[in-house]
Amino acid sequence: FSLFLQVTCNCFTISNGEMQDVGVGLYPSMSLLNHSCDPNCVIVFEGYQLLLHSVREIQIGEELTISYVESLMPTRERQKQLMRQYCFKCDCPLCQNQEKDAEKLAGEERAWKEVKDAVNEVRYPKSKEEWKHVLARCQNLLRSHKGHLPDTNIYQLKMLDCAMDACINLESWEEALYYGSRTLEPYRLYYPGFHPLRAVQLMRVGKLQYSQGMVPQALETLKQAYNIMKVTHGTDHSLMKALMEIKEECEAMMRIR
Repeated sequence: FSLFLQVTCNCFTISNGEMQDVGVGLYPSMSLLNHSCDPNCVIVFEGYQLLLHSVREIQIGEELTISYVESLMPTRERQKQLMRQYCFKCDCPLCQNQEKDAEKLAGEERAWKEVKDAVNEVRYPKSKEEWKHVLARCQNLLRSHKGHLPDTNIYQLKMLDCAMDACINLESWEEALYYGSRTLEPYRLYYPGFHPLRAVQLMRVGKLQYSQGMVPQALETLKQAYNIMKVTHGTDHSLMKALMEIKEECEAMMRIR
């Protein structure tokens, strides 16, 4: 049991290019980094290679920090996970101020609890039929709670993300763009500054805009993604190279016009 606990505390969730979880790994030197809900560094992966990037200027002697948990969670949920998995209570400024908790749980409590339960029940579908079922569930909930939950509610936001993923997998590009566009303002609110999740989301929406012939809008969205990703991923990352390719395609289309 003690060995399992040690592994659980010191492992990292390996993610793919779009920040989706694909496994876990042990990286002993990175396990020495301490936690902050507002960290000065982020971790991204290139295959199984773990990359650490600073996301703001770090003073001489300042400690390097990363976030052990998903910062989108409200303070109470972050604290519960940190205590359960890592056995400490975070006292960073975000936790002390409980910043943005009101926005994260805005709307009718009954509605967001229903959406939360639905989001937690979703398992990654393995077939188009399963994706159709997921999308129908998302559509029904989003429709029934229209006007009761703002898109800034974190469970509504997760539902929009889920609907977007389903539409992409079902090749419903126009509907995927509709849901993805609704996520951009909440992402800007909850992932200010340089955050890899916001960079990836901007890239995904930019690609959808480009697929719909919305070249000027796509170029602007992809530029925002580029400005963040060059800090969070670095210019040599494969995802950054893919972003630069589609951004250059947009720029070429604009010159033709």
